[in-house]
Amino acid sequence: MEFLRRRIESQVLSLSGTALGQIDLENPKGDPGLFGPDSVSWQVHGDFTSMLIGGISALLLQALHPLALAGVWDHSNFREDLLGRLRRTGQFISGTTYGSRADADWLIDKVKRIHLHVVGTAPDGRPYAASDPALLTWVHVAEVHSFLQAHLRYRNPQLSGADQDSYYAEIALVAERLGATQVPHSRAEVAAYLAQVRPDLRCEERSLEILRILLHAPAPSALARPAAKLLMQAGIDLLPDWAQSMLGQRISPLRSRLLHAGVHCLAPLLRWAVHGGAIHRARRRLNLPPRVC
Repeated sequence: MEFLRRRIESQVLSLSGTALGQIDLENPKGDPGLFGPDSVSWQVHGDFTSMLIGGISALLLQALHPLALAGVWDHSNFREDLLGRLRRTGQFISGTTYGSRADADWLIDKVKRIHLHVVGTAPDGRPYAASDPALLTWVHVAEVHSFLQAHLRYRNPQLSGADQDSYYAEIALVAERLGATQVPHSRAEVAAYLAQVRPDLRCEERSLEILRILLHAPAPSALARPAAKLLMQAGIDLLPDWAQSMLGQRISPLRSRLLHAGVHCLAPLLRWAVHGGAIHRARRRLNLPPRVC
């Protein structure tokens, strides 16, 4: 059984930011980082299954914004290196959540420097810049809203409304340090923001190409292929109905229930297998007892 556990764990971690090295999540001892173990952010970001589903959903949601899409399309090699993009995004999220304060500061400063070079003109003629505060807010909200919805659906549906608001308020710190402005700090503010931005969203050919790339993304192994397909479909299912419709990916209630059931069968296996994820290493840094799945 230990061989099987390690095999599953190695494939899971190969998709995560820990595969890049660079950050020592177990040192320096006692450093709680930006949020600390009592934060809601530690809870929400601590489960690989729900975070991967939320990340898939967030990427598709972000691709509906023409300016955000143009920046990714023109300045990212995700089409040739989807795994690398996944790892870099995972490193930023895990590092700013679970890393030491120095590592979180380093990651934020690194992304800010990269953003300064991501400028251009979208196909509709509008200029874009990754450092644009409004664009940063969109990317942030699309991510954290998706992460929280995945957490509620697949990890802890009992998370209180107050804790959900606390999550948005906590994690807004990262977006604001990147340069975002008017960042929503509660469920009500997030809902109002999404309603406000919806008229600006479009499903373009490039949006559909990102969908195609994700649907045909390689799995870590042949054995993992069915799980990868399930998680991909669960990410689409997590999208708001209006976003599913824009992408031509409406999922029926019956299929949605089947996806829920499949993920709820898979998730305990992944949680049992992974002992070396970011949250586990951060808990060791703080000399906390092992996380109970």
